[in-house]
Amino acid sequence: MGIVLNQSFKNTIITYIGFGIGGISTLFLFPPILGKTFYGLSNYILSCANVIMPLFAIGMQNTLVKFYSQCKSEKERNEFLSFTVLFPILLIVLIILIGLCFYDEISFFVTKKNPIVKDFIWLIPVIGICMAYFEIFYAWARVHMYSVFGNFIKEVGLRLFSLIALFGIYFKWITAVDFIYLTAGIYLVAFLVTMFYAFRIKKPVFQFTIPHNVKSILEYTSYIILSGSVANLLLDGDKIMLNQYMKIENIAFYSVATYIALVISVPSRAMHQIVYPITAKLMHDNKHDELNDLYKKTSINLQIVGGFVMLCIFVNIDQLYEMMPAEYRGGIVVVFMIGLSKYFDLILGNNNAIIFNSKYYRAVLFLGVGLVILTVILNMIFIPLLGIIGSAIATLLSITCYSIAKLLFVVKRMHLYPFTKETLHSIAITFVVFLMFYFWKFPVNPIIGICLKSILVTIVYVIVNYKFVVSPEINQTLDKVLFKLKSSK
Repeated sequence: MGIVLNQSFKNTIITYIGFGIGGISTLFLFPPILGKTFYGLSNYILSCANVIMPLFAIGMQNTLVKFYSQCKSEKERNEFLSFTVLFPILLIVLIILIGLCFYDEISFFVTKKNPIVKDFIWLIPVIGICMAYFEIFYAWARVHMYSVFGNFIKEVGLRLFSLIALFGIYFKWITAVDFIYLTAGIYLVAFLVTMFYAFRIKKPVFQFTIPHNVKSILEYTSYIILSGSVANLLLDGDKIMLNQYMKIENIAFYSVATYIALVISVPSRAMHQIVYPITAKLMHDNKHDELNDLYKKTSINLQIVGGFVMLCIFVNIDQLYEMMPAEYRGGIVVVFMIGLSKYFDLILGNNNAIIFNSKYYRAVLFLGVGLVILTVILNMIFIPLLGIIGSAIATLLSITCYSIAKLLFVVKRMHLYPFTKETLHSIAITFVVFLMFYFWKFPVNPIIGICLKSILVTIVYVIVNYKFVVSPEINQTLDKVLFKLKSSK
């Protein structure tokens, strides 16, 4: 097994383990142990830090990956690594100075609805800087073909130490306030550990030298800052805006609901890791028909797999919320809203891979900026009217508009089409199965009921999709599994 395949496999396993730890913590431990106020506060601080992180990193984590292989000598490599680590400090110092100059105004703006935030504002840039340099040193390791350790720290380590800190509250070793500060400490440790690991891989030889291709580097970096900021604002911007209009505990309710809905998008990660390089090669070789065929296949396959995950969540959502504190149950509608937006994004297949490997990628970045503006406006309209449901509606509308814009962009500019008649068949099957199972439940313990209903949904969904041959690729995979099972008897 080659190093790329080996590390890709390990990273996939690590990601799912981390997601499992995060799911257990988010759904069953954080709400009762940390409490809604401090859980909301914790999410708000991390969301703000994540949004400003691309500014602190100046996109150097992506720039390092792109340009490191272009360095022809050891001297150039040392100069470039030094530049990627030292140059962000200039912008960090500038941002911190601006923040200090306008501290009172910023403090008043973010705390007018929730005064509890005021004592913890300074943690936001601290965590943001730790996140930024973690990503830079993680990239340092990745360009030397060592990706597993950094991914473990990011996906498992952070969640695991947060879980340990949570048990510290449960056993009364620390308070909820201590937990907030300890969270910042966890991100600091993650950054330092990753830094020393990167230095172990490649000993630094810091040089205060500007690389010869600095113009290309800064041009690329500017687009990465833009795309990173857009992506993080879409992920966490709604939580930041909720703080401006509602009590901070509502961020806790919203965060739990969005985490549940995000599970729908998990299947796309593995497929995109495989499809992205294939898409790039087909586009480079100008194989339009094969690319169009791949576009259709990724669309329907993700639709079926993502639709299955969505069904299991939607038909069991009431029982799932029965195991959580009663005040969180208003988030059920949010799960449906965010879940549908993720489902629609799934059925676009490898749309993003096509766009970002084309000459039009800059234009789509500006589409993303327009999406952020639209999201902010819609949140300003709907949150005062409908609370967290309003924020979910804003997210659904804005992401749907963005997805349609990207779809039309690919259709009009590149004449590629993701949908077939099977797309409608899959939607119809998913909707019918949902109607069959949503409106009843087993009169047993919620966990047992969820398991039983999920088994029935799986049997019906798989059989119907198989009989109608919605995806020939999935049918072939099932045939191989059934053949192996028969052969083993």
